Amino acid sequence: MRQLSFCYHRSVSPIAILHSLAADRQLRNVDFRRFWASSTLTNFGAHITLLALPICAALLLHATPAQMGTLAAFGSLPFLLFSLPTGVLLDRSRRLPVMLGSDAMVALSLATVPLAWWQGWLSVHWLYAVQFMLGAGFVVGGSAEQIFLTFLVGRDGLIDAQAKLGATESASRLLGPGIAGLLVQALGAPVAILCNVAGFSVSLWNLRQIRTREPQPEPPQAHVLRDVVEGLKFVWGQPVLRLLAWTSASWHLLFYGYTALYVLFATRVLGMSPGLMGTAQMLGGLGVLLSSLLLKPLTRRFGSGGAIATGLCISCLGFMLMPAIPRDLLGSRGFTTAAYAAVVFCLDCGGTLFFLPYLALRQRVTPDALLGRMTSTMRFMTVATAPIGAAGAGALAEWLGVRGGLTVVAAGALLLTMTTLFGTRLHRIRQ
Repeated sequence: MRQLSFCYHRSVSPIAILHSLAADRQLRNVDFRRFWASSTLTNFGAHITLLALPICAALLLHATPAQMGTLAAFGSLPFLLFSLPTGVLLDRSRRLPVMLGSDAMVALSLATVPLAWWQGWLSVHWLYAVQFMLGAGFVVGGSAEQIFLTFLVGRDGLIDAQAKLGATESASRLLGPGIAGLLVQALGAPVAILCNVAGFSVSLWNLRQIRTREPQPEPPQAHVLRDVVEGLKFVWGQPVLRLLAWTSASWHLLFYGYTALYVLFATRVLGMSPGLMGTAQMLGGLGVLLSSLLLKPLTRRFGSGGAIATGLCISCLGFMLMPAIPRDLLGSRGFTTAAYAAVVFCLDCGGTLFFLPYLALRQRVTPDALLGRMTSTMRFMTVATAPIGAAGAGALAEWLGVRGGLTVVAAGALLLTMTTLFGTRLHRIRQ
């Protein structure tokens, strides 16, 4: 960050900047570059699906708020069912093959959506099944990816690697929704989802080229259930992990409530078309770019806990502002779109600032032998609340309306932020 700032103020030539980048040890690692490229591809595809799949349900299948809540709940249910056994699996096997298998499963599941639509089979229940498979792939593959990254760059390189991944995440978050909105507007949501299938296919080929091989873990000495219990005991016995689990579980409860309703809110309440919604989401994605630039200086100045608390406050602001957006702000749909984009900016910036130091901090306090069980246990403890949040928000929206459901989410976000800042020591954690 200091080097880039120096280059900007002193007008150093582009060649000098390229030399500075070439000196980066991680960028000289071919396997890290492959990992980074695959992560970028799947991030782009994921952001397309994140918009296109609920639009399929809301606009093509005319899903109710309760059905939208159920759809979001099915996506998070695998965290509750598979997180703990996944940790044992990852501590007993190499992670790269697990990543490859998970990505293949996700690609095949997504491919069924356009196929079912063209054959006239697509229904909300079909999307429930696809969403469940996507969630299962993310639980297994996402956990393996986090642990493989630790092996690839080392513990001391995690913050730097997470910042690089955050920068490309910002690009995918910035461009992905806009591309998805345009594809949905012009060709339909099934075609947009098909683009994600292509991205996963290329990512799979790229990951297979990685030459670095992890050592085979030691043969298991304990029963699977004993390993699961050991992971639970380790997380619960670590004050930092226990605090992170409580905070993240509460945040996920609220975020999945928002996830269940935001497409309905944008399309039915605010009257935005898929293309306009995608454009607003794209502009809001600048928040991810800003957070990736702020991460390292914030962590140096306030520590990991301070950066996490900052992200929590910014995302809380986004949750609170979303239900306050009027349909025609100042008599113009353009101002409404700009307000929606600004709120998404807060949510994306805050969410990224919350989770990047959160992920690095929990990796740093865990021994290698327990990384798999810690990751899966934390996912189990933190995202187990997500189905409740999604289904609950859908039910509330049936009763109070979509805007009313989002207002309840906003009240919960304010309560969580105040409790965390004044009732815990999270913001004082340095490393």
